[in-house]
Amino acid sequence: MKVMISEDDFRVAELHAQFLRVVDGVEVVGKALNAEETLEMLEEHQPDLLLLDVYMPDQLGVDLLHDIRSIAPHTDVIMITAAKEKEIVEKALKYGVFDYIIKPITMERFQETIENYQERKKRMSQIETFDQEAVDQLIKSSNEAAATTISVPKGIDPLTLEKVERMLSDAGGDGLTAEQASSQMGASKTTARRYLEYLISIGKGKAEMNYGKVGRPQRKYYRG
Repeated sequence: MKVMISEDDFRVAELHAQFLRVVDGVEVVGKALNAEETLEMLEEHQPDLLLLDVYMPDQLGVDLLHDIRSIAPHTDVIMITAAKEKEIVEKALKYGVFDYIIKPITMERFQETIENYQERKKRMSQIETFDQEAVDQLIKSSNEAAATTISVPKGIDPLTLEKVERMLSDAGGDGLTAEQASSQMGASKTTARRYLEYLISIGKGKAEMNYGKVGRPQRKYYRG
């Protein structure tokens, strides 16, 4: 599977390339730093998939989607961007992008999207004539991929959130107090509690009051 990266920050582009190198069956065929290079490389390489940023120096990535459809009609697009504006997201979705991922992203989220895309492409190649069930499965898989887009509130860093989630998983049935979590994170107790409570709010954590033999009861957090 040929993948092209369009990202104006060469460091971020290289990070995405590193993420792709650990996914089987993927070849990075080009890295464009602006809109003009993106269209030139697309015409030359005709990749299966384009990872497209929105904010580029010469033109918004989302405004390229019409030209991309003309130049490379068989290329699918995944937006990877910090853009959260309603009109930008709506325009991307109307042009049928496979997924829209909001920065900063985690390697886990990135790989999940690429693997979902590979699975859909595999299904498409194996079916000559579609019945309703096959179409429903394809639409369902695309909708599920879009629904997992990471968007977290201010004050919550996705990478730190992932770390706290792993900490809760590792703690198992013993759970963690905010104090124990803060020690493992190397952060304040208030910060640790904010992340733990956020995990509860999105259904990935739960809390119980632990009444010990002595002292005040403690709120313990567990993987949801």
